[in-house]
Amino acid sequence: MPAAPLTSLPTLPSFRGRIGCHASSGYYAVARRYRLHLALSCPHGLRLAIAHSLLGLEQTLPVTLLPAVPDGPDGGHAALRPLYEASAHRHPGPTAAPVLSDDWTGRIVSGHAPDILRDMVRHFGRDRSDLCPPGAWAETEAVEHLCAYGVHEAAQNAGRAGAGPAARRTALTRLLGTLRQWEGRLGFQEFVLGDRLTLADVHVWVALVQLDTVHRRHLDADAVHRVADHPNLWAYARRLAAHPAFGRRLDLTGIARRHHARCQGLEAAGAAVQILDWAAHTADGTGRPAPLCCP
Repeated sequence: MPAAPLTSLPTLPSFRGRIGCHASSGYYAVARRYRLHLALSCPHGLRLAIAHSLLGLEQTLPVTLLPAVPDGPDGGHAALRPLYEASAHRHPGPTAAPVLSDDWTGRIVSGHAPDILRDMVRHFGRDRSDLCPPGAWAETEAVEHLCAYGVHEAAQNAGRAGAGPAARRTALTRLLGTLRQWEGRLGFQEFVLGDRLTLADVHVWVALVQLDTVHRRHLDADAVHRVADHPNLWAYARRLAAHPAFGRRLDLTGIARRHHARCQGLEAAGAAVQILDWAAHTADGTGRPAPLCCP
């Protein structure tokens, strides 16, 4: 008897629209046409919120803040369901954030955070050439890649429950190698790419927030001590936390709630050893962010 044909899984729609310079591009740059939907507890959302503040987009690109923990039955955000349904009939996947929507059509432009961030910098706001100077995109993307794989993925694997000792050691070595690279740079320059604040610093700072508030909880005390033993790097993180665009965007309570809701790992000895007092730099010193929403 012949085997039954395989049933293909539905393909999730890909929302990867881009903002262009001219009306002929479809989605062209115009003030107050688009809206950001993000959660500050999510690293993608936090990066977008910081860049939004640095670019001074409060009156240009409205923001809708979402709950720290996704509240939809599909694991996404219930508030985004109308946008997803309007953009793809009977959308089968989770209503994930962040999202850039078009208020003129009521549809999603993009759900791809790196593209949204690049288009914000390239097409909106003041001082965009300072945030990502001409010729610095390749370096910025290299730093972004290093944050994703040399910090987030490496730290996750270094503290993964059930991973063998050799795998955890390898991951920790990769993590420490990344931190050492930044430690060396910050020993003779103020920021990651030189003498001025750029988008690369947004990526690094958010990676350090996640490392200390989320990944640290799954590392043993010795690993946390080795992570903390980068004085230039953590002094840099503390200095940026004092900047209103950074520290006032932190939602430490939301990050903790989101981590608890999703985490399946085991808490390790390093959970008790916090590296920085992030709460001291939040809006009210208790771990809650300053208001970011604009109408």
